[in-house]
Amino acid sequence: MKKKLLGGLLSAVAVAGLLAGCGNKDAEDAEKNEVKIGYFPNLTHIATIIGLEKNYFEEEFGEDIKISTKTVSNGGLFMEAMASNSIDIGTVGPGPIINYFVKDPKYHIVSGAVNGGAVLVADGDSDINELADLDGKRIAIPVIGSTQDVMLRKALKDVDLKAKANGGSVEFFAAAPADTATLFIQNSVDGAATQEPWGYILQNQAGGKLLLDWEDFAWGKESTNTVVATSDNFLKHDDLVKAYLSAHAKAVQFVRDEPEEAQALVVKHIKDLTGKELGADELEAAFSRIEVTTDVNEDVLQEMADISQEADYIKTNDIDGLIDLKVINEMISK
Repeated sequence: MKKKLLGGLLSAVAVAGLLAGCGNKDAEDAEKNEVKIGYFPNLTHIATIIGLEKNYFEEEFGEDIKISTKTVSNGGLFMEAMASNSIDIGTVGPGPIINYFVKDPKYHIVSGAVNGGAVLVADGDSDINELADLDGKRIAIPVIGSTQDVMLRKALKDVDLKAKANGGSVEFFAAAPADTATLFIQNSVDGAATQEPWGYILQNQAGGKLLLDWEDFAWGKESTNTVVATSDNFLKHDDLVKAYLSAHAKAVQFVRDEPEEAQALVVKHIKDLTGKELGADELEAAFSRIEVTTDVNEDVLQEMADISQEADYIKTNDIDGLIDLKVINEMISK
């Protein structure tokens, strides 16, 4: 009898401990007082930059919520940071989040941010004059599996070319966008699929020539370049999600209404972060190649998933549940 009683007591203690643990976790979830925002320090993340510079996030979250930020140089690093809870929500290209979603469907796209903003530039000294001339060439991309990687694959399909890694003749060379100008000058690559303002810089500082403008590269104006991404961990906090997306919608509208002021704020922000100042001319030209938006073209994202599967980046192209625009649509309809 003592043995049974002792076992019963131990079980009761274990259950109580488990319940207490659950209670603590629920309390932690309910008392979240910090939001960690991630983004890249470049033009295609302008909505996040404006949201920070105009204090829209502070206004929407309120004084009880601490805001911290983390900048990264590519989507793979962004998603790694989100997976390790170093980023709660922020802007990233759709390629990386698709890659993560199909392995673990806890990641979601909750708004659009920028369409376009990516171009294909050839080395000015090369014999590349049209897309078909990329046969046998080396083309820089930000990172394997990135949005520009997928866009380049889409463009190559149109001229019956494909990546060398998949039995084709075009070599994909992963390099940080900030390093591509040096690669051009050193003749280490024949071209680059890159985002702004790096495309403009390649043209005007590294002797590049524009092969495909943003309106012609991949899906053109429908090319989803940047989205707002988050995970189930953050989606538990309805009020914080709504606050972030309300600030994001304000930032998108501000960029549309006040493009000159928005550009000046981006110059300031990037200089504060990197010490480098974008020229007014390059910024204005690059700005003309993007479209800020909260919309997401689901057909484009599905085709991106199809291409990623063909490239063996992902095992399946099933992205059902990836896109959840319910909250942002509520923000826009107000």
